[in-house]
Amino acid sequence: MDHQPPSRSRAPEFYGFVAWTSTSLAFCLYVLWALVPDEYIVWVGIDWYPNREWALLIPAWSIMLIITTYIVYSSLAIAATPSFSDMSAITDNRAIFPLDPRDNTPYLNAGGSPELYDIPIGMVNRVMYSRQEPRTPAPS
Repeated sequence: MDHQPPSRSRAPEFYGFVAWTSTSLAFCLYVLWALVPDEYIVWVGIDWYPNREWALLIPAWSIMLIITTYIVYSSLAIAATPSFSDMSAITDNRAIFPLDPRDNTPYLNAGGSPELYDIPIGMVNRVMYSRQEPRTPAPS
């Protein structure tokens, strides 16, 4: 049995070529408008064209727009970040805790498989950062 790969459209190739060609043409026209003296532009037959100061203003404003966009998005991300004291910084709404938060037995259950619970941050801190000496196993 002959397996042929599925045929794909070549439209993206044409769109890419048209985009590349038109962008290159627009850049060439922009450079010519910015650098060619007025006499040559009028000699070609172009009577009206934008003022030459826009040749500097458009790139400068574009760069400032890009920088401002980065600053605004970074500021929005910082503003949306919860503070360190907020519980949403360390847990989410899908966390499963035992009904009684003072009851440590679900975490210390030695017989069988205990139910799955999220470990509260206070218990994690007590285990990780307590200054107790490590217990040595009893000799057998």
